Amino acid sequence: MPFLLTEEQKHLQETIHKFCISEIAPHILGYEERGEFPRPIFEKLRALSLTGMMTPEKYGGAGLDFSTYALVIEELAKYSLSVAVSLSVTGLPQNIIYRFGNEDQKETYLKELATGKKLGAFSLSESGSGSDAAGLKTKAERKGPHYILNGTKCFVTNGKEADIYLVFVRTSEDKTKGVSALIVEKGTPGFSFGKQEKKMALQSSPTMELIFKDCAVPAKNLVGQEGQGFSIAMQALECGRITMGAASVGVATRAFEEARNYAKIRTQFGNPISHFQAIQMMLADMATSIEYSRLLVQKAAFLKDHNLPFSQIASMAKTVASDTAMQVTTKAVQIFGGNGYCQEYPVERLMREAKVLQIVEGTNQIQRLIIAKEILR
Repeated sequence: MPFLLTEEQKHLQETIHKFCISEIAPHILGYEERGEFPRPIFEKLRALSLTGMMTPEKYGGAGLDFSTYALVIEELAKYSLSVAVSLSVTGLPQNIIYRFGNEDQKETYLKELATGKKLGAFSLSESGSGSDAAGLKTKAERKGPHYILNGTKCFVTNGKEADIYLVFVRTSEDKTKGVSALIVEKGTPGFSFGKQEKKMALQSSPTMELIFKDCAVPAKNLVGQEGQGFSIAMQALECGRITMGAASVGVATRAFEEARNYAKIRTQFGNPISHFQAIQMMLADMATSIEYSRLLVQKAAFLKDHNLPFSQIASMAKTVASDTAMQVTTKAVQIFGGNGYCQEYPVERLMREAKVLQIVEGTNQIQRLIIAKEILR
């Protein structure tokens, strides 16, 4: 497994870094405070061909491998986890349609998503089925050339802003083999939006409730086979765990850098606090945790790129990296002291953002069960 970036990856990383400094950093706090989706930033990401990073060029994407994609997500998350999450989520339906969709679906939906003309969303969770994903109750009954959807979905990232929704529904009573995946377009009669969640962080990445009431979706929008939806969702989430691991590394890295730089200029007892061993040990632990988190994420991405089993390592990477993000951001706030608790400095926001990374794409408790199952197999 390579430990050094290629020249192409270095160039892309530098490009993304410059983009973040010029286009994200000066504006993202305003979007967060207003709770406004940063559409202009996404238009600029589209111009850089980053809205369909892993979709093949044939369908309008950049055709990057997963290792390079994870590198981009890490860099974006350093400056805005909201942007990184929303961008990764519009990639989920692309990944699913490319792998499981038919050619008509790829031509109709995949190209528009990959080129950024339209934004995508992934809808699996319901109020009564989070970790128990197969427990979903939203029903889709086949009637002639349509499926009739009834039910509600929750915690949908990009909700209301997205144009194309990949929705998982129940098409039979079998718990896992009764789940199917449908493409639903915004504006379809019977499809509306409920409440927008008020969250601890990620205010510029909308999280909405979806409501379906006798919503007729063309049967041709079924992705894969009827009853294949649960398997499709689980495979997508395995990839998503690598992505959220990369985002966790980005958040942790930014918090570490802010704390390190602050420790060099903050003086107490006549010296910068970076001269004190207590602070040095905290920074050393932070840097070490970030480094092994990044290596786990890189290994998971490497395995995925080479079509090798990666599920266990993906769960390890997501768990370790998100736990690291929570620990590192907490220590960063501590190093800033009273200033760390104030919104004038970024570490309090990073700490709030880190928390969600221990929850999304399967909680870290669920990840530990997946890991245990694999190692005891």
